[in-house]
Amino acid sequence: MSPRREIRRAWPEELPDCADLYVRVLRDTFHWQAPERHQAEDFFGAARDEEIYVALEDGRLLGVAAFFRPQNFLHSLYVEARGAGVGKALLDHVTALADGPVSLKVQAPNVRAQAFYAREGFRCIERGEDGDVAWLRLVRG
Repeated sequence: MSPRREIRRAWPEELPDCADLYVRVLRDTFHWQAPERHQAEDFFGAARDEEIYVALEDGRLLGVAAFFRPQNFLHSLYVEARGAGVGKALLDHVTALADGPVSLKVQAPNVRAQAFYAREGFRCIERGEDGDVAWLRLVRG
């Protein structure tokens, strides 16, 4: 029997697991930043104003996306199972909910994410810097 994948809005009791995944992925992939910079409180702070979606496979959390609907802004998309279509599934789900073009910011050193978003049809419309981190604003649609 093949695994059952589900994309849906996170339940309130799942938010701590979402925050844990967020921190793990950031600490494992954002090598240009000090690991202690990434804390669960950052996720919870943003989650108050965002819709949180989860990707589950047989009940196991594989990825999380945070969507700020008023601006069609994908604030975060983090997956542990990279290369398995989880990020694309979350991105497609959020895009289907949006009432216009979806935008996001990606940190400039995060070339893997930039390549993913380029494959998914995003293009850079702005560049900037927050403190010591350069970023690109991408849009699709």
